[in-house]
Amino acid sequence: MITLIRTNSEDENFKKLVSKLDEDLAIRDGDEHDFYHQFNGLDTIKHVVVAYNGKLPLGCGAIKKYDTAAAEVKRMYTAPESRGKGIATKILAELELWAKELSFQKCILETGLKQPEAIQLYKKNGYKIIPNYGQYAAAENSVCFEKTVK
Repeated sequence: MITLIRTNSEDENFKKLVSKLDEDLAIRDGDEHDFYHQFNGLDTIKHVVVAYNGKLPLGCGAIKKYDTAAAEVKRMYTAPESRGKGIATKILAELELWAKELSFQKCILETGLKQPEAIQLYKKNGYKIIPNYGQYAAAENSVCFEKTVK
């Protein structure tokens, strides 16, 4: 049984999962990793969800305020051995609910063209592609999405 726990970026299991995410992204992004990595600091993240099977952390995700209307989905990751079981969809749904509870109208996010699994996840969960926003506006390998949560 999968259990979702709301926490924050100080959570040790979240930090361990994010470390594995960063290792994966460094390989996928190659020379572009430093550009993307600069936008993924944990110090500004206060709303984190970690998925567990018993005491074993399987995946994570987070939201942070982008502007008054939008929460930005960050640091989505599922351990490779736990993929394909709907865990990321459960985490994403919990993040969307939390964003709604915090009075955001939508969730936005950025992912990379080199992460086709992530692109499929977001499309499957009702996210629509939007023009690249903010720091990703000129990033050719970025794909940005949004979904209304109100």
